[in-house]
Amino acid sequence: MSQQIQVSGLDAYYGKHKAIEDISMTIEPQSITAFIGPSGCGKSTFLRTLNRMHEVIPGARVEGKVLLDGEDLYAADVEPVSVRRMIGMVFQRPNPFPTMSIYENVAAGLRLNGSKHSKSELDGIVETSLKGANLWNEVKDRLNKPGAGLSGGQQQRLCIARAIAVQPEVLLMDEPCSALDPISTLAIEDLMMELKNKFTIVIVTHNMQQAARVSDRTAFFNLAGQGQPGRVIEMDETTRIFTNPAQKATEDYITGRFG
Repeated sequence: MSQQIQVSGLDAYYGKHKAIEDISMTIEPQSITAFIGPSGCGKSTFLRTLNRMHEVIPGARVEGKVLLDGEDLYAADVEPVSVRRMIGMVFQRPNPFPTMSIYENVAAGLRLNGSKHSKSELDGIVETSLKGANLWNEVKDRLNKPGAGLSGGQQQRLCIARAIAVQPEVLLMDEPCSALDPISTLAIEDLMMELKNKFTIVIVTHNMQQAARVSDRTAFFNLAGQGQPGRVIEMDETTRIFTNPAQKATEDYITGRFG
């Protein structure tokens, strides 16, 4: 699987309001792509279009194409649920299921997908996923304790373990560190660098240093004015975006002149 995502001519709406307009880009496989830009310019909206979560909001719709490995994710015969299994998501605030144990949190996605696994198979997947999220050693002796009892950073890694347990091809992360302290943030960043060997990762971040540290490519989003749709102003290798951007607006944002 190449895990490449190709987007062409994508618009997203909330009712009659066009939130993002004419977005086209290629997201390279097994790499980290960061979306940066001021608040309200459509980064998270665009992220949610990639796994068809945008349309969950009443009145929301998408026009344009999103291809994963050449398959149109918005084709009439494609089930949104199957898209979300291939393209997992980690949210801004850690959201483990509060009444479930650590073990059950990781297994939740498998059960929701109707996967039939023996207890020993499930044990193996839970352990592999927690190891993959760099959490196993911290929780292996309390797998039956509530997931909500973990620290914020541990909860976010638990959510990552839950996302990778169903073996997606792509991981979307919407500001995954914004609610975490600096040490927990570095743990998640280190984890991202490991996970990109297996997954294509797309991250929305307001943390410029984070984008510069972890991403291979960066897309800068902006909007022409209040109420206007967000657009991609520039997308390139991260080192180029941060050292020698082609657009003045990109440079102004990165150097803190606005946003």
